[in-house]
Amino acid sequence: MGFERESFDKLMKVVWGKKSQMQQAMSRDSKGEPFIIRELEFKGAQTPSQLATALKVTPGRISTLLAALEKKGLIEREVDPNDRRIVHVNLTEQGRAKAKQQREDMRDAVCWVFSQMGERRTREFVDLTEEFATYVTICIPGQPRPTAEEVKQAFAKAESEDPA
Repeated sequence: MGFERESFDKLMKVVWGKKSQMQQAMSRDSKGEPFIIRELEFKGAQTPSQLATALKVTPGRISTLLAALEKKGLIEREVDPNDRRIVHVNLTEQGRAKAKQQREDMRDAVCWVFSQMGERRTREFVDLTEEFATYVTICIPGQPRPTAEEVKQAFAKAESEDPA
């Protein structure tokens, strides 16, 4: 077995076999109200159908989530003045505060992990994760592997999108 398969097996054991409390919280948050709050924070007002697509859930599930968020005062719905059939969902001030708190809690937890790893290893980890993520965006299971030109284009695109 080559290093690639050995590394894949180890990665799967680490990612799926040792679900940390942070991974469990992140997984839980990616499926409901916290996801909608983050989505609205980063992308701004959206329609319920856009949120359903982003969350990969049914319109009924989105309706339930939005009702709960509205009841908590975290979102507001506004009818589009140009087309009354369209409803836009946006965060309230309280919702923006909740989004900021979620982001700060996650940042604090991850920064603690980085402090334990040290600067050199953290920077190396982030660089390798960025490289890995770029390859993953173009390598689809069951499909032909990307060409050298496609790889080059993916890295050029990633570099041009890099906020740093």
